Order: sequence, then C-alpha cells, then structure tokens
Amino acid sequence: MTEHQQTLFEFMQQQADKLAVQTLQHIGLTFISLFIAVLIGLPLGILIARKKQLSGSVLGIAGVLQTIPSIALLGFMIPLLGIGAKPAIVALLLYALLPIIRNTYTGITGVDASVKEAAVAMGMSKWQVLFMAELPLAMPVILAGIRTATVINVGVATLASYIAAGGLGEFIFGGISLNNTNMILAGAIPAALLAIIFDFLLSLVQKLNFKKIRGSAYALPVVLILLSSFYFIPTAYGGKLTAGFTPEFMGRQDGNLGLESKYGLKIHTIVISDAVMYKAAYEKQLDVISGYSTDGRLKAYGLVVLDDDKSIFPPYYAAPIVREDALRKFPELEKTLNLLSGKINDSIMTDLNYRTDYLHQSPERVAKDFLVANKLYKPSRNSNGGVVRIGSKIFGEQYILANMYSMLIKGYTDYNVSTKTGLGGTKICFDALTNDQIDFYPEYTGTGLLAILQAPPKTISEVTKNKDSTYKYVQKEFKDKYEVKWLMPIGFNNAYALMMRAQQAKSLNIKTISNLKRYLNSK
Repeated sequence: MTEHQQTLFEFMQQQADKLAVQTLQHIGLTFISLFIAVLIGLPLGILIARKKQLSGSVLGIAGVLQTIPSIALLGFMIPLLGIGAKPAIVALLLYALLPIIRNTYTGITGVDASVKEAAVAMGMSKWQVLFMAELPLAMPVILAGIRTATVINVGVATLASYIAAGGLGEFIFGGISLNNTNMILAGAIPAALLAIIFDFLLSLVQKLNFKKIRGSAYALPVVLILLSSFYFIPTAYGGKLTAGFTPEFMGRQDGNLGLESKYGLKIHTIVISDAVMYKAAYEKQLDVISGYSTDGRLKAYGLVVLDDDKSIFPPYYAAPIVREDALRKFPELEKTLNLLSGKINDSIMTDLNYRTDYLHQSPERVAKDFLVANKLYKPSRNSNGGVVRIGSKIFGEQYILANMYSMLIKGYTDYNVSTKTGLGGTKICFDALTNDQIDFYPEYTGTGLLAILQAPPKTISEVTKNKDSTYKYVQKEFKDKYEVKWLMPIGFNNAYALMMRAQQAKSLNIKTISNLKRYLNSK
C-alpha cells in the first residue's frame, strides 16, 4: 500500500506544474459560471417570490435543465459556441441555476410576514424592505443554494476537458484511457478536495449574521470575480499554431510525450475529446490534431496526415483479443472471428469509417453491407447455445467491428450475442475483459504494447521495427500475463497520426512532423 501511495505522490510531484495549471483552470471555470449564475438566479428568485404565479414555470425550466446529462449539454453547446471555455461556462451556469433560484425563492417567501409589515410601517419602500429586511434574513438559505451549486459545478467541470476547456478532467480521462490509476487519482483527488474546501468555507460564511456585517455581503461578489480570474492565468499564452490532443494522446509515449522527447516539439496544446477534434480542425479552431490514420473524417474534413519521419508511432494492427477460458467455453468462436482476418485494409477501413462518421450511416448497416459484399454474411440462426459478450471502445470503427463480429457469430455458430459497446478508453475495455464482464473486443497491437503492457523503452524500440514483431511480442506477453489470446490480425493499421488541414499544410510547406517543428521554431 505504501508503495502505491508513494508512486502516486511521485507522479503528482512530477506533474506538479500541469496539476497547478489544471487546478487553477478548474477553480476559474467553477466560479466564472457560479458568478454569472448568481447574477441571473438571484434576481429571478426575487422576481418569482414577488410574482408567485411565475414560480412554477421558472422552477420547472431550471429543473429540466438540471436533468439534461452533462455530456449531452456540452454537445449541444458546441455548434452554438464552438469549443473551449464558452460552452463549458454556459453549461455549468445552467446547472447552477436551479439551487440558486429555488433557495432565493424559498428564503424570501420564508421571511416572517410580521417582519415585512413592521418594515413597511416604519416607512420603508419595497426596495428597502428587500435589501434591509428580506435579503439579510434569507441569506443563510440563499447561501445554502450557492453551496449546492458550487459543489455541483466542481464535479461537472471535470467534463470541460472533453471540449478543450481544461480543468482536472484532463488527468481523469487521460488516466481512464491509459490504464493509469495514478493519473486518474491525480485529477480526482484535487477535484474532490476543491468540493470539500469550498463547501466548508461557504458553510462558515452561511453562519455569519448578515444583519450585523452587511459589508461582508458586498465582499462576496469581489471574491467570486477574483476566483473566476484564475481561469485566465494559465491560458494567457499562445503560439504560432494551436494543437488539440485527446487526453489519451497527451499521456502516451507514442503520443505527446514522444513528440516532446524524440522531436523536441513544443506546441501550444489544448486537450479535447476526439468526438469534436476533427470538426474543430475543419472549422479552423485548431491547426494540428492527434487523429487516427484510418479515420473517415480525414477524408470528410480535408485533413492530411503529417509523415512521422522519426517513427514514434508503432504499428497499430487491429485484432480481436479473447480470454482463453472464453475460447474453451465457445469452441467455434476463434474460427468464426478469424473469418475477418486479412479482409480489411487501411483504405477499406477509412471508407467504412467515413460512412459512419460523416454520412451518419448506422454501424449495423455499414457492417452488414461489408459482409454481404464480401460473401461473408449469413442470416442469424437464432440459436440458444450460450451468450458471447462483445465489448468495444467508444468510437465508430469499434462499433463497426463489434457489429461485424456479432453478425458472424449469429450466422456461423449456435451462440447468441450480447454487445457492450462504448466502453470508454483502453482501461475500461481491458478491465472488463480480465474481470469476466466481456469475452472479447477488438484491440490494437500498439495500444497493447504501450498502454496495457507498458513495455520498457528498450523493448519498444526493438519490437516496433515491424508489425509482425510487435504482434508476436504482445501475443506472447498477453498469454503469459493475462491468459488472453490475440487472434489473427484483421488487416488494417489504425496508427496514431498528427494531421492538419491540407490547404494550411500546403501553404506552410509542412509535410512531416520535423517540418512542423522547424516552422514552430522559426521566428
């Protein structure tokens, strides 16, 4: 146990600068959105306390906003506001509105009627009654709402890294993708601590007597603005070009770490989900992105792959990986899965991805069309000989492959199928496999080598000289360490790649990653 804690501590020490930047961004995002939510929510709460007939509809709308899943809400914001801080701030402030409006309304309507009557009898105007009697008495309840909104925002702000808005989510999602527990904890622990600290500090403020220290109520907005400004401290730098990299790419040796160590590439980078990365490049919000060489959006958005002239990206040949006990339980499985072996090359896979990513055809349709065209399709036998559980990661290519395997198993064997698609990153998929939650999923040799086995640098440089030595190494190690078998490769190599808009790369004369580095270093 001590060794694990020490490793986590070492990791956090090593990443201290990045952790500090992300923590400041996280605090900033939380409080910019909270400040705007207070500016909107407080007057709305006062309004519905005065005009009670509006309270049902206003609280109803705020309640509906609260129920929209946060990822979906961020997704809705991108077409309207692009990527980065703006959509994240709007989504967060919408989440913060309900507790602020509801508690302002409850606090003001809960003030004793005799207090208001006494204030009016003393000759106070409506505004004086509000500011000198109702608000000070309602303040503990209003602050309870702000406390709730703060804790919600600290939690939801971890998702901001999906749309390039920064924050501690970068570590969390990077760790999930990379099978790196220390990385997950390095993001999750500070986020949890921020929630606890802010909740505790606001609980102290809540206990103050606002009638006696009215001046401190004016200090609260100033403190909120100050904390909001934290977001802009780490982002007050730019560069000639801006790169968007996925959380997984940021933490991999065959990703940003390799670009820094082997190429010496220093580029202004923001972390972004691959779901929105290609479109952001197409819309000129990003100049360079970390993509996949067989991604259909390359073709759709007019992007070009930069040549990896120092070979930091190993071969990524796709193949199904299956637990050995599942192969014993389902004797027909290996032969059936190998029907796809050698059938899909890079250009075929790019075209299949293009159909789902850009033409928005369903993965089932794309999978069936391919199997029919290659005379591999057989109608389902609808048999009942046990259930094979198929997993997949959360991108189009994996959905297509999972559907192909599902159709092959149903058509060629007496087994039935249950699919668990969209399992997030490598860690979630591989843990599901080794914990007997799924029986197999499609994986890539390069990911097996670097993210799962985490092979030492010397081994990596020896076995990545060609695709066969990489495959043989991962096949042997997985069998020995995990009792998991790599079946025959499907045929395509979905390697990591750096890409740019074709037009921009041509105008800047950038064809290789070394060209990119030279351009960034030129004055």
